[in-house]
Amino acid sequence: MTEDAIVANGITKAYGSMTAVDHVSFRVPSGGIFGLVGPNGAGKTTIIKVLTGLSDLTGGNAQVAGFDVRKYPMEVKQRIGWVAAEVILDDDFSGWENLWLQAKFQRVSEWKGRAKQLLDYFALSAFKDNKVGTYSTGMRKKLEIALALLHEPQIIFMDEPTIGLDPGTRRMLWELITGVNREYGITIFLTSHYIEEADALCSQVAILDQGKIAAMGSPNDLKARVQGDYIELETGEPVNETRLLAIPGVREVRAQGRTWILKVDRSEEFLPSLFDHVKPDLIHKINVEKPSLESVFMQLTGKRIDQAGAEVQDYRKFYANVRRARG
Repeated sequence: MTEDAIVANGITKAYGSMTAVDHVSFRVPSGGIFGLVGPNGAGKTTIIKVLTGLSDLTGGNAQVAGFDVRKYPMEVKQRIGWVAAEVILDDDFSGWENLWLQAKFQRVSEWKGRAKQLLDYFALSAFKDNKVGTYSTGMRKKLEIALALLHEPQIIFMDEPTIGLDPGTRRMLWELITGVNREYGITIFLTSHYIEEADALCSQVAILDQGKIAAMGSPNDLKARVQGDYIELETGEPVNETRLLAIPGVREVRAQGRTWILKVDRSEEFLPSLFDHVKPDLIHKINVEKPSLESVFMQLTGKRIDQAGAEVQDYRKFYANVRRARG
């Protein structure tokens, strides 16, 4: 494997007059976990699509596993795996039959030994002959990752892999992701709008907003940029910016709908002053954000990541349809 598993140079993707990805550049070192974080509609799935050959680039260039995605798309596809947001499995097939179908899809002839090893690793061997429709959510996610690993890829793309999961299953999947990275030495390219997920899993993080990278670095380096705390405040009576800026300790004030985002020196010292200026019974909501990737996003964009996105078309069932068509 090359020193950099993925290299993107000014990649751009436009749909007519709308630019979904705007001159994005980054490098993903081999063997690590790289996180692309941003709200819905930021361009995360579009970047995966152009890097995996599912969509043509409008501009720029990219290399994945050492191959140009435009010139050698089939070479790229042979060296990558995919784990989508939704569990893409055939419920009427057993776990073993789903692995067989994936082997057909990837044109892997000698697959049974690898499949048995993966089933053992994910503690699914005892259930391999059961229909996937009887699997728990965690078992289905394990099998999905096993399918992605079957052809021994160098890189796995995981597009919002924990979206919609309960906290317990999500943390179980975090352990699986770090375990697979450690056990198999595979580069993992992860997209998410869960800030804490990127913080827990990734050695490098790129923050994406409106198709552009706003910041990039290790989670600790990014958090070190934030000097101060953020207060999210919603009141029951109109409060103007001048009134809030007059409170001791307030550095910045930004409006976000009916909510105010205040940057303060120290929340512990600021809150008593706030209650002196705004009656506590008029405060509908207050949230304190200590330095985190969420506060990095707020500092860069002026909004919370969960309030910044828009609904986008879901392409995540693509591979399921292709597998069924080829089956």
